Amino acid sequence: MTVATRSRYRIEPRYVIVLATFLATFTAYVERVGFSIAFTDLAKEAGVDESVKGAVLSAFYWGYALSQIPGGWAAQQYGGRIMLLLCFASWSAASILTPTNARHTYAIVAARVAVGVAQGFLIPAVHTVLSQWIPPHERARAVSLTTSGMYLGSASAMLVLPYFSARLGSASLLKIVGGLGLAWMCLWLAVGRDIPHRETVIPLSTMDKPGHGHSHGNAKGRPGPTPYKRMMSSAAVWAIVVNNFSFHYAFYVIMNWLPTYFNHVLKVELNSLGGAKTVPYLVMFLMSNVGGWAGDWLILKRRNSTGTARKIVNTLGFVSSAIALMLMPGAQGVTYGVAVTTLTLGCLGFSRGGFSVNHMDIAPKYAGMVMGISNTAGTVSGVIGVAVTGYILDAWGGADNVMGWYVAHAVSAAICFQAMLVFNFFARGERLFD
Repeated sequence: MTVATRSRYRIEPRYVIVLATFLATFTAYVERVGFSIAFTDLAKEAGVDESVKGAVLSAFYWGYALSQIPGGWAAQQYGGRIMLLLCFASWSAASILTPTNARHTYAIVAARVAVGVAQGFLIPAVHTVLSQWIPPHERARAVSLTTSGMYLGSASAMLVLPYFSARLGSASLLKIVGGLGLAWMCLWLAVGRDIPHRETVIPLSTMDKPGHGHSHGNAKGRPGPTPYKRMMSSAAVWAIVVNNFSFHYAFYVIMNWLPTYFNHVLKVELNSLGGAKTVPYLVMFLMSNVGGWAGDWLILKRRNSTGTARKIVNTLGFVSSAIALMLMPGAQGVTYGVAVTTLTLGCLGFSRGGFSVNHMDIAPKYAGMVMGISNTAGTVSGVIGVAVTGYILDAWGGADNVMGWYVAHAVSAAICFQAMLVFNFFARGERLFD
């Protein structure tokens, strides 16, 4: 085989990096779903009540929220590669060592907080790596593919892990998902990079200037001091934060209240739906990638500016999801209920090609830090949204009253709509922070 032929079939390094980061989010979400499946069974066997179970399941998110901003800082200072290794080593060990006796509540809560803290470093580190490797006109696709691993991981875990739980026992899932984390860490040791090597074929003309890749402030490719004051006073940064908050408010409300929605509105148990219950997450996975491709297509083929492309994708996603949210309470029948749930999550997934990529447009050197700030808001919104929805349903007489669902979904829809307006007014597409 000639040198030219080998070059023709060689996979470009940046595509390997994108695939590896996709598998990172995929594996992390397999872990989250895996623990929920395992602990639900373990708690039932041990006779643990619902309030205790809720406290254990929510412990992850407290740890996750605490480490987002520190995760962005650490990835910026020490590089995304090393922080991903530490992230996976830590949460995999915590998962494997989690007690399997559901009555050891405090120990399990401590383990879940530890997993949350460790996984909080994941998204900032991933975005730091991608900001260094991916040229601007490919970022929407790269970020959308990477983050879509979350939804495919969730769907895959719901399909596959119950089989292992039935064959090997619920406690085995903690070891299985921990082992998957260690396997990904071995992959990253083989292919992971912080800064593109010289052999990468990315044209320099397409990369961020000045100083993409090889000079982010010093010889090791790290940025100089972070302009915290300018970033925190930037309307463009806050537009991303508001949209991340709004996206996750709607997403976590649907994800956490979906079993109750199916049981009380559609009068069917979610577990009885078989593979159909994974359809909304599979479509969300697909539409996350469609949103990324649409954003890059608007820039490359339609010659829209980066800012305009991000706003178009974001607007379509958030407005459509707001409409779909209001259709869910009026669903008649399981088929319609699955369809409108799928539509809602699909539209939310599409929106990620807008706000979720934008931090890399305005602050490529500080992408991990901006994402850390943004993702903190997204995590907190989930805690708030799930709790507020419960209060609203109780105020309207319980989950059997459809008016309570209309009110709860109207709140989510209004938050999505205002996020779209904020993004259209304040988001920017050009580089703001050097």
